[in-house]
Amino acid sequence: MTTPALRRLRERFASAQIELLTHEKLADLWLHHPSIDGAITFKEGETVWSVASAIRRSQDNTQGGVPFDFGLVLPNSPRSALELWLSGIPRRIGYARPWRNWLLTQKVAARPGHVAMHKRSTSEIKHLIRGVPITHHAPAATACQRGESRITYHAASHQIHDYLHLASALGTNPEPVSPQLFVRDEEVDEVEKRRVQEACKKASQAAGNKPLIFLGLNPSAAYGPAKRWPTENFAAAVRDVSHRLGNCVWLAVGGIEDVRLCEEIAGLAGGNVLSLAGKTSLRELMALMKLCRVVLTNDSGPMHVAAALGTPVVVPFGSTALELTGPGLPNDRRHYLLKSDAPCSPCFRRTCPIDLRCMTGITVPSVVEAVLRAAGPTT
Repeated sequence: MTTPALRRLRERFASAQIELLTHEKLADLWLHHPSIDGAITFKEGETVWSVASAIRRSQDNTQGGVPFDFGLVLPNSPRSALELWLSGIPRRIGYARPWRNWLLTQKVAARPGHVAMHKRSTSEIKHLIRGVPITHHAPAATACQRGESRITYHAASHQIHDYLHLASALGTNPEPVSPQLFVRDEEVDEVEKRRVQEACKKASQAAGNKPLIFLGLNPSAAYGPAKRWPTENFAAAVRDVSHRLGNCVWLAVGGIEDVRLCEEIAGLAGGNVLSLAGKTSLRELMALMKLCRVVLTNDSGPMHVAAALGTPVVVPFGSTALELTGPGLPNDRRHYLLKSDAPCSPCFRRTCPIDLRCMTGITVPSVVEAVLRAAGPTT
């Protein structure tokens, strides 16, 4: 969701050296990205001083570095501002927030359309499912209807606009552009050859004269179980789509912790699922997402990656708000974002204190139809 702001930053400073500070596990996302020239990375558990030292080293002219003129602080945390302050960057631009304003040289007020996420309490959720309206006193209330069971967001609620507005403090264009990541054709060809081709021989024979199409499957979500459509629903949707298409192979992805989940869905779906959970690098995951005709996924990192690579996604939304953090540009017609009529959604909780009705209310047939529409013609 930061990539539109980075693209606008590159437009404004076409010849500048732009470096991105990021966790080392995410650095490969940014390979071949035209908006940046490189990445400064840090590891899990590093101190603010070690991160600041890494930034300082990247500016060392004896090592070929160039001193930074300014730093754009995209996160809202005190730590992120402190790291840039300790690194000695002279201009530090970020949103005004308690405990960090003194670390910034340019404090940007929240944009007029900013919407804060309001995490619902258990008692609030129980009030809502009993039909008792709640009046919101959180900052989101200025952009949402008050006294109603569901929150209604305005057209510019999406977090993409927050990053664009922050970058505009440096004179960039605040108008939104699509999020973009980049993977090369040879990477897609290589992952198809190494990870997919051999395993798909049986499926190719079963498809007869029809060419195989690849569909992505991401049934996990790191934030917590409140963002996960039920396992048996994923399996049922995969089974139904496979039956109706007849020439598809599902590529199930995830981390090492998702191996059992993907294998369970593969078993329940009855074939045509190749589980690659825990077997791919980040670049291979990107190449697989690019290879797929459509990706069925929970609201998650891979969802955003697939959309930023131009692959349509089908997403059941429950505890989170698609209006705030949905994939791609808001209202992108390539993507199918589904939600139920549960009055307590979105709650922004990791776990559901009641019965996960926001997710169970999204039916298998509705997801199947969305996948088929997103996949388009298959012959």
